[in-house]
Amino acid sequence: MANSLHSNLRALPRATWRIGALLLCVLAWHLATRERMNLGFITFQNVPPPREVAESAWSLVQSPLVLQHLSASLRRVFIGFGLAAIAGVALGLAIGRARWAEDTLLPPLEVLRPIPAVAWIPLAILMFPSSEASMVFITFIGALFPVLLNTVHGVEAVDARLVASARSLGAGRLAVFREVILPGALPSVVTGLAIGMGTAWFCLVTAEMISGQFGIGYYTWMSYTIQNYADIVVGMLFIGVLGMGSSALVRRIGQSLMPWRAVQEKRA
Repeated sequence: MANSLHSNLRALPRATWRIGALLLCVLAWHLATRERMNLGFITFQNVPPPREVAESAWSLVQSPLVLQHLSASLRRVFIGFGLAAIAGVALGLAIGRARWAEDTLLPPLEVLRPIPAVAWIPLAILMFPSSEASMVFITFIGALFPVLLNTVHGVEAVDARLVASARSLGAGRLAVFREVILPGALPSVVTGLAIGMGTAWFCLVTAEMISGQFGIGYYTWMSYTIQNYADIVVGMLFIGVLGMGSSALVRRIGQSLMPWRAVQEKRA
C-alpha cells in the first residue's frame, strides 16, 4: 500500500506539487502569525497575517495608483535589462572567443563586478541628469554581469572538437561562429538572461527606495515609513510575482530559440 501511495503521489502533475508547496507556505505563515510565535532569533508578533495582507493587496489593485507603480517599475526593468542583455551577450561573445578582448575588457569588468548596486546609487545620481535615468542605470548594472559571465562560460564550454570538425569541413570563421559557437553557448546565455532579470528587479527596487517617486520599491519603502506593515508584504509579494513571471518569460523565449533541446528532452 505504501508503494501504491508513493506511485500515486509521483503521478500528480508538477503544477499540483508547486501549488501545494505555496499553500503550505501560506498555512505556515497563518499559523505563525495567529500564535504570535516567538522563537528567540525570529518573531512573528508584529508580522501581518495572510488575510490582512490579502485585504491590502485588494485595496491596492482597486486603487488608480497601482498602474502607475507597475508601469514605472516594468518600464525601468525592461529598459535596463534590455540594454544589459545586448551589452552582456556582445561582450561575453567577444571575451569568450578573442584573447585580446579577454585581456583588455575582462579585468576592468571583474573589478566592477563585486560592487553592489546600492554602492552605485550616489554616483548614478551624480552622473545622470534625472532620477529615472539613474534607476535604469542601476538596473542595467545589476543585470549586466550575470548575462556577461554566463555568456563567457557558455562560449568557453563549446566542445573544441565541434569547432575543429566544422573547420575541417570547410567552414569559415563566420560560419563556425554562427553554426557552432552560438547554438552551443545559447543554453548558458538563456540561463544568464533569466538570472539577470531577477537581479534587475532586486537592483531596481533598491534604487526606487532611495530615489523613486513611483514604483513597487517606492511603494514598499513608503509603507515602511508610515508603518503600514501589511502593505510592506504586499509590495514584497508584487516584486516576487513580477520577478518570477518575467524570468519565466525570458526562459520561455529562450526555449523557443532552442527547438533541438525540446527534441532531446522528449527522447530522454
